[in-house]
Amino acid sequence: MVKFVSSVLYCNMHAMISNFKKSSVRFIVAIFCCVALVSCTSKSEKTIALAEGDNNNQVPKKIDFTFHVKPILSDRCFKCHGPDKNAVEGGFSLHSPEEAYKVLGELKDHFAIVPGDVSKSELVNRIYAEDSNQLMPPPESNLVLEDYEKAILQKWIAQGAEYKTHWAFIPPVQPEIPVHEGDSIWGNNKIDAFVLDKFKEKNLSPSDAVSSEKLLRRITFDLTGLPPTLEQVEKFAANPSKEKYEEIIDSLLVSVDYAENMTAEWMDIARYADTHGYQDDFERTMWPWRDWVIHAFKENMPYNQFVMYQLAGDLLPNANLEQILATGFNRNHKITAEGGVIPEEYRVEYVEDRTTTLGTAFLGLTLECARCHDHKYDPISQKEHFQFYSFFNTIPEQGLLANAAELPTPYITVTSKEVKDVLGFINLQKSELKEVPVMVMKEMVKPRSSYILDRGIYDQYGAEVFPDTPKSILPFEGYSKNRLGLAKWLFEDEHPLTARVAVNRLWQRMFGNGIVATSFDFGNQGSLPTHPELLDFLAIKYRIEGWDTRKMLKYIAMSATYQQDTKTTKEKLEQDPENKYLARVSRLRLSSEAIRDQALAFSGLLNRDVGGPSVKPYQPDGIWEETTGGGGGSTASYTLSEGNDVYRKSLYTFWKRTVPPPSMMTFDSSSRDYCSVKRQETNTPLQALVLLNDPQMVEAARVAAVGEMVANPNSENEQIKRLFYKATSRLPNEVEIKSLVAYYTEMLEKVEKGDISTDEYLSIGRSSVPSDLNKEKLVAMTLTAHTILNLDETINRG
Repeated sequence: MVKFVSSVLYCNMHAMISNFKKSSVRFIVAIFCCVALVSCTSKSEKTIALAEGDNNNQVPKKIDFTFHVKPILSDRCFKCHGPDKNAVEGGFSLHSPEEAYKVLGELKDHFAIVPGDVSKSELVNRIYAEDSNQLMPPPESNLVLEDYEKAILQKWIAQGAEYKTHWAFIPPVQPEIPVHEGDSIWGNNKIDAFVLDKFKEKNLSPSDAVSSEKLLRRITFDLTGLPPTLEQVEKFAANPSKEKYEEIIDSLLVSVDYAENMTAEWMDIARYADTHGYQDDFERTMWPWRDWVIHAFKENMPYNQFVMYQLAGDLLPNANLEQILATGFNRNHKITAEGGVIPEEYRVEYVEDRTTTLGTAFLGLTLECARCHDHKYDPISQKEHFQFYSFFNTIPEQGLLANAAELPTPYITVTSKEVKDVLGFINLQKSELKEVPVMVMKEMVKPRSSYILDRGIYDQYGAEVFPDTPKSILPFEGYSKNRLGLAKWLFEDEHPLTARVAVNRLWQRMFGNGIVATSFDFGNQGSLPTHPELLDFLAIKYRIEGWDTRKMLKYIAMSATYQQDTKTTKEKLEQDPENKYLARVSRLRLSSEAIRDQALAFSGLLNRDVGGPSVKPYQPDGIWEETTGGGGGSTASYTLSEGNDVYRKSLYTFWKRTVPPPSMMTFDSSSRDYCSVKRQETNTPLQALVLLNDPQMVEAARVAAVGEMVANPNSENEQIKRLFYKATSRLPNEVEIKSLVAYYTEMLEKVEKGDISTDEYLSIGRSSVPSDLNKEKLVAMTLTAHTILNLDETINRG
């Protein structure tokens, strides 16, 4: 692997340095071809209607509606025979037993489903029909039932056609903890008992524990987004005990790095950006809200309080400025300043955005799918959608900004007095402004009326609606009809979704996928939980232990499931290629933020200042200028930040919605246009090109090389060994060090021959180059350090 990356890196560096200012078509094609040979493509798998683990297509002895039948109906039938009454064809629906069992036809002489009697059930005849005019689903729908799925439906009817409420709409119930004895004993806590139970069911076995170095690297990246220091690695390697591991977790969880890392994820959920979006994409000031989020995670604010402040902090009794500031969460949506638009049309879009965000972030439901009509898959009517909408429709906001200088109302102004009195967590000192306006929530004196909007169109009023929630989730009883009541409803003990959705995201953070893989959709079209009892156990534990996020993350990290190795066997890969059942730990590529921040930490350049306005690190010239809407303002052109601000964590990178940071987007950052709870995962040649060409990566490699050349003069082997150790958290083996030393020697020869321009290469980045170092050796060592930064092991968390 080292040899391959080294050769690719050399090809790149030679082309870049020999003609730095010009494009090299041949080089790009060569790199593209090299990377294409080794890159993987991840196919986005459609949510299919097969029950978990039924790869062998054996029909279960006992058919379960939730896990076997409902996925088939939802995926293949609900489009025409689902809960959306306006889309139902033939007067027949399958979403409830009352509708499914009713008599059909003009003569009322037949039934689609007769529980226990297959011969009288027309549904069976239709799914097995050979006549295309009778077949269901019809050919023109492009939906096909597999033979296995037909057999499931037939057997379900034979066994009584029992319906059950969708699992996610039933409140979690404390499950019985599986008990294992004898040779089956494995694990550290109750998580492992549930996972081991699934192993037995699927004929799997756990993997060995991972090495201490890899475990430390894994937990440090997962909790802080940064690699461990060499001191941390060496201390843990000397005493890799359970007690020491627990001590490390505790120290990471109270660090500012942890708070910032959690904030980075929350910014995706809150669709945070530093601009309004749309055509002119003017700058906005929302960073004080980001400072509050960091503060909340640093203080380990209970999740219920964290959410309540953001949804309705302004409505709390005697609300203070911190609680009001937190409601900026609801105002992170896009706002237009484009001339010629209809203000009310866009104001409605802002309210819809807040409604959708509520559904995605806290309910794990696609509320937006009920805007124009009743939801086609979940029991949410259009009326219920607009009842949710009405919670967010009563703030005095405008739909259109006149220009870049206009402040969207309502807002508060943060000054040094407020920072001194209440908002001490805001880093106002880094701001050039003495007064900072921040958008927040505020109720109108006279609440605006809300209506069902026909087809979701802003001016097509239907019946008036009032704040309420779907009874299919949990009745809204005894709460005030406002956002504060809504926030309290979310954390009702019997709420079926809030705790499950939240703890599933924490699991996703630690394992790459949630127990429900579709963390954005717990509805009928979403994935079934791989470990439903474990999900309920964790949801209840999270709630009864005070919504303590640190405690939950620690509990997951202490499990033997989390501490397994990534190595697997051919047999296990065939049994569980997607690692749904966790018989190993999946290797995960680092986030876009962690890849850059790791390089900065590796070099020692990382600026750890906390909070304050967003900064502008390196990015290709001219991108903003080429895409400006013509409205002027501070976002018309890009100006690199001054001093060490260019080396701040990626969390603080200025986010222009129409032109997000290109390197981060290449590594699958969310666009921040809308609420996102799970990033896509891609592997593309562009990612390799970013790692090879980004000035920040080149500069980080050079500064790291300088550090080792100063610390270990005249010992290239030791310099390379330490660079590898810093980047991967382990020492290189004999083959790896030999390959890297050979590469260094080869690069040094090319530099000395003049094939690589030392002055040009060392000019990349703004940090200075020590004048007393041998430039030729520095370039060769920088190229070696850059190779190490490009290793698969470096950009992945194993």
